[in-house]
Amino acid sequence: MTTNNIREPENDNALTSHNPSKPDPAMERLNVFVGKWNTEGVIKASPSGAADVLKAVDTYEWLPGGYFLIHHVDGYMGKDKVKAIEIIGYDASSQNYTTHSYDNQGNFNAYQANLLDRDWKIWGESERFTGMFSEDSNTLTGSWELSSDGTNWVPWMDIKLTKVI
Repeated sequence: MTTNNIREPENDNALTSHNPSKPDPAMERLNVFVGKWNTEGVIKASPSGAADVLKAVDTYEWLPGGYFLIHHVDGYMGKDKVKAIEIIGYDASSQNYTTHSYDNQGNFNAYQANLLDRDWKIWGESERFTGMFSEDSNTLTGSWELSSDGTNWVPWMDIKLTKVI
């Protein structure tokens, strides 16, 4: 008789899907993002660098099923090429959106976010954004801030996204 050394998991909760039977209704509020946006902005001067411009195309699309919104970024921060992907979901227990972004520089960031009426807020350990959609939802303007200690925040950049499609 042959025996193998493969153990069955004692607790298979880690293997169990945590997704509900349908997307949380809060995800529907993110429909305002779906489409292609031209993004422009001004990066503020700081001790680590001079003022510069930001120019990008941001594309938001639903992952089939409607549980996650996928955000692609393709642009420049000054002369530096920036390509990123962000995955936005919803955490019903905190009643906040969760976002995870990955870029072509090897950076990974996790944030929480909230969309209340036209106000869109994103916050993480060292970055935060406060913005507002126009009444027709075709523009989103706002400001990013940075912090090295999570307490003291300094302006980083002002941006404006204009919906193209």
